[in-house]
Amino acid sequence: MRTIPRTDNSVFGEWWWTVDRLSLAAIVSLSVFGAILVMAASPSVAVQKHLDGFHFISRHLMILGPALLVLVAVSLLSPLGVFRAALIVFVASLFLMLAVLVHGVDANGARRWLSIVGWSMQPSEFVKPSFVVVTAWLIVRPKTTTELSPTHVSILLLALIFLLLLAQPDFGMAVLIGSVWFGQHFLGGMPMVSIILSILVGLACLIGGYNFFPHVQNRVDRYLDPNAGDRYQVDHALNAFANGGFFGKGPGEGIVKGRIPDVHADFIFAAAGEEFGLICCLLILALFLFIFLRGIARLLETESLFALLAGSGLVMLFGLQAFINLAVTLDVIPTKGMTLPFVSYGGSSLMSFGFGMGMLLALTRRHRQRLNF
Repeated sequence: MRTIPRTDNSVFGEWWWTVDRLSLAAIVSLSVFGAILVMAASPSVAVQKHLDGFHFISRHLMILGPALLVLVAVSLLSPLGVFRAALIVFVASLFLMLAVLVHGVDANGARRWLSIVGWSMQPSEFVKPSFVVVTAWLIVRPKTTTELSPTHVSILLLALIFLLLLAQPDFGMAVLIGSVWFGQHFLGGMPMVSIILSILVGLACLIGGYNFFPHVQNRVDRYLDPNAGDRYQVDHALNAFANGGFFGKGPGEGIVKGRIPDVHADFIFAAAGEEFGLICCLLILALFLFIFLRGIARLLETESLFALLAGSGLVMLFGLQAFINLAVTLDVIPTKGMTLPFVSYGGSSLMSFGFGMGMLLALTRRHRQRLNF
């Protein structure tokens, strides 16, 4: 393969020498682990659903390729291009979330997906990374006396997203988006009064979610008191880690994939623990930690406040979602159906994280032009 010289001024040459290649390699490595784990865990699930054994892995690979292409293509953008792409995706996703309420597909008591030519799409997945970037733009935008405050616009957009998510309902994703929104505003210099008020509102929302959404109350109660209800999936996940030991039972030898309905998606880390052992799990954890810390380190080098806040939000989104998935599988927090980025089966999740991490790579490229707002 021909070495790319530093003097190469082509689009690809400039991209190669300015993009964070280590983070890119770590993301690709996670994707490879994910493909292997979905291949190992999904055939049993497919058979239980009376589908072809390779149904899920073939669909996963069909989305994984385009998702990685989106990641690379978006990472070529300038900071201004990142904002424009995020704004387009955000507006389109909001309209699709409205369409979900009317034409969405019901599954397990929730309406979160649109069926398009035999494929399921979850529009709220694309709201997450795009709203992060839009929020960063609103924080850095100069305030004027002739228009609505950018902060108030950000609050109104967050409230709109909350209403759309709770109508589905998807309380967990609302908590995730709200947490990242708060983190961005905190980094952007939120006044102490606003910090205290935001925390109080957040606590009120958590208490309200527990009291008004039976499925949330049920999950919290089962977590606090194992005898309060069925803990079928979590118990089998913990048994899978115990059975796997240090080196695992070997590819295809695990039994958890035949017992947990969503083992190829929300509980794929349990399949990794049983079939490939603690060593594989620690390696996956190391990749997530590396991407998270590497993103922070690169963002600290930027001189653009927009890039700092947008990139920080994307890093928080990536890290928090990974933490939630892993913590649920390990019975650290109450259950919440949320994918493990780049590892779990799920087309919308793969594509949205390809888009989101592509924006992060674009914002952390060196000697990029500043974004003047």
